[in-house]
Amino acid sequence: MEELLKKDFYFELPPELIAQDPLEDRSSSRLLVLDKVTGEIEHKVFTDIVDYLHEGDCLVLNNTKVIPARLMGTKAETGAAIEVLLLKRRENDVWETLVKPGKKARQGAVISFGDGLLTGKVIDVVDEGNRLIQFSYDGIFEEVLDRLGEMPLPPYITHKLADKNRYQTVYAKYEGSAAAPTAGLHFTRDLLKKVEEKGVKIAYVTLHVGLGTFRPVKEDNLLNHHMHSEFYQVTQEAADIINSTKEAGGRVICVGTTSCRTIESAANAEGKVIAGSDNTEIFIYPGYQFKVLDNLITNFHLPESTLIMLVSALAGREHVLNAYQEAVEKKYRFFSFGDACFIK
Repeated sequence: MEELLKKDFYFELPPELIAQDPLEDRSSSRLLVLDKVTGEIEHKVFTDIVDYLHEGDCLVLNNTKVIPARLMGTKAETGAAIEVLLLKRRENDVWETLVKPGKKARQGAVISFGDGLLTGKVIDVVDEGNRLIQFSYDGIFEEVLDRLGEMPLPPYITHKLADKNRYQTVYAKYEGSAAAPTAGLHFTRDLLKKVEEKGVKIAYVTLHVGLGTFRPVKEDNLLNHHMHSEFYQVTQEAADIINSTKEAGGRVICVGTTSCRTIESAANAEGKVIAGSDNTEIFIYPGYQFKVLDNLITNFHLPESTLIMLVSALAGREHVLNAYQEAVEKKYRFFSFGDACFIK
């Protein structure tokens, strides 16, 4: 197999095209439609997505819910400011976290949040300098977190979010993500109803998005890049909907790279989705043979990111970079709060 290089997925992105705020109306974003076979491009608005979905198709949505995982605290002994980002619940009240500045959070350090409503003790330092923190509080952790925590917006968004729900899909259900599955942010309940009225089935899967999503690829050769691990779950109902769609000749259309990675991880060699839960480190890049997915609704991704590599695996690197070039010229909005792309 030919060498795949990170720089092959680079494109020039003017910083002003990075969307800093969500649109007033979720579904009014623009939609670039890319034909994965011919490379042909159309420019639409997101509500037009209904025209591209057909009776008998299946739309796969990731119903994970973002937790307000960013906590601002102070070190109990010194009063120094410390920021803690919850990454993964290890057990009950022990979380793997990212702490800034790390040097202030050595083992044994105690951090206080919200004037002591919540306290955390650093009990271990693990991979990549992440801290295991044991939390203590009165009441229910989720309620305390909802009071004290902020949405962990991606590093390229510098504006403060006025409404927490705008970094949440309208169908978000199971808490556990450190980042939103952003392709789903374009859907309103009304739009989903129109999709269903057209005879399109909806399958809900869960993948808790980790912050590794934003981790840059450091290796020049992609084959040396190691993906972060994320927890996913596919119910029997979702597996049945997806499998029966394939058997009947319908298309499986994933909303977002997270839904795509979930069903591709859950599929066996014959392309049948198996119900269950697991952790996945699947890395999809050009050369990958999709087992289940036919089409993808996604946002516009960072240059040299694993996400643009996944999209290139589906539509071809040249087609994708050409579409991105056109999106830049036409001033599409990029990243989490940006516009959408449908790979048909």
